[in-house]
Amino acid sequence: MIIVMGLPGAGKTTVLEGFAKKNPEYKLLNYGTLMFEIAKEKYKIENRDQIRILSAEEQKGIQKIVGEKLATEVGKVVLDTHCSVLNPHKKFYLPGLPYSLLKELKVDLLVLITGEIEEIATRRESDSTRVRKVDLHEIKEHDMYNKMLLASYSAISGAPAKIIINRNGMAEEAIEEFCSAV
Repeated sequence: MIIVMGLPGAGKTTVLEGFAKKNPEYKLLNYGTLMFEIAKEKYKIENRDQIRILSAEEQKGIQKIVGEKLATEVGKVVLDTHCSVLNPHKKFYLPGLPYSLLKELKVDLLVLITGEIEEIATRRESDSTRVRKVDLHEIKEHDMYNKMLLASYSAISGAPAKIIINRNGMAEEAIEEFCSAV
């Protein structure tokens, strides 16, 4: 399994869509979508962004269920997820790949897609389909925390880690870099 992570607005979805077009043999799974399906039923939330406002214990319970499902996946799988999730009300970070989940998965590669902080902020501002906060200091802090978690995830799983910078107007280069890493 290849796990691809990134801040909201880093362009992770764009890179993965480009990768999928060039590599149809890979199955793309979205961790947030899997979590939302469970949270929608269990907690009656209405959109994916509301997952972040659930308590840490509620989020961990959902992560556990998703982890059990992911552990059964076989073949060429790319998991689209977040390295960490920032709770906007309580201002804490929840690891996107807790040890309990990571130890159950066979991880071949960890990839963090990121970008320039100002570019990420601009992308968030222009995305009317999502509810995302735009605060440069917060984005910078979150990006730094994700890089630290990436190293931890690599040490725990034994999988190599790669950071890809997705610059505005250069998505094709980021897609190619991801394809060559796989």
